[in-house]
Amino acid sequence: MLRNLYDRVMMLADHPRALWILALMSFAESSFFPIPPDVLVIPMVIAAPTRAWRIAFVCSISSLFGGIFGYIIGAYFFDLIGQPIVDFYHLQSQFERFRTLYNDYGALIVAVAGFSPIPYKVFTIASGVTHLDMTTFIIASAVSRSARFFLVAALLWKYGKPIRGFIENHLAKLTLLFSILLVGMFVLLKYI
Repeated sequence: MLRNLYDRVMMLADHPRALWILALMSFAESSFFPIPPDVLVIPMVIAAPTRAWRIAFVCSISSLFGGIFGYIIGAYFFDLIGQPIVDFYHLQSQFERFRTLYNDYGALIVAVAGFSPIPYKVFTIASGVTHLDMTTFIIASAVSRSARFFLVAALLWKYGKPIRGFIENHLAKLTLLFSILLVGMFVLLKYI
């Protein structure tokens, strides 16, 4: 079953509309969707390494616009949309702590969150709630999200073929490891 899913994602990665699907996923992930776009970026770059930079660019721009949408959710619709998203991730206490830090460290917080694997949408919403300067938010988001996706694309472009073979040979183990890391990240975030 896992192998079938992997093969489907690899086929989707080479689909003519794959960039549009990636753009939608990247936009949504930056504001409300729980699955990071890396699940498409990685197989797309591995399947078509000559398109690595285009894939990273589309993902970065879509993520930036999704982040702006997350900012709007926080600034104007927090009670209706933003709070349920924060509640879904059980990040209420962390959200309140970060909310107080935004006055002094907003740009740095957004930049770190944009580059790291922690749920970026929480920080886009928090930026809107605290009314972080929009220009600062856009610059920090553009730099960090682009750095993240272009780094992934560059590594896969350079080492893609060996990585693809490694993934295909160890798919079950890697899926288990990824799942453990993902659950661990959520547990760590909950108790920080």
